[in-house]
Amino acid sequence: MPVTIYHNPDCGTSRNTLALIRHAGIEPTVIEYLQHPPTRERLIQLIDEAMLRPREAVREKGTPFAALGLGEPGVTDEMIIDAMLAHPILINRPFVVTPMGTRLCRPSEVVLDILPPVTRPFTKEDGEVVIDAQGQRVR
Repeated sequence: MPVTIYHNPDCGTSRNTLALIRHAGIEPTVIEYLQHPPTRERLIQLIDEAMLRPREAVREKGTPFAALGLGEPGVTDEMIIDAMLAHPILINRPFVVTPMGTRLCRPSEVVLDILPPVTRPFTKEDGEVVIDAQGQRVR
């Protein structure tokens, strides 16, 4: 099953998502989007396929979001896309693409919605159980 993750290795959520994909027995294509940002067309496609609006896909914490005034009234989707392209750190992560769909995987276990069933136990880096010893997803 082809899987692509737009990954930031410094992000715990992104690392947990990548670990879940690998836990499912899939070695994904990993795109470190800060070094290799998507094109405008690809970014818009990811956001659209994830059924989001640009405002829902922009990252605020630890970014120039406030300094750029992106939270102000009148900021358009196009302005947010432009800012994300100019400052890839504004792209929330991780986006994951599979034949079953595209998702912004926040929290990381959202990726399970677009992967084949995973029934082996899985625990996040911080100790949070995602799949229990009985193979059930913990919500």
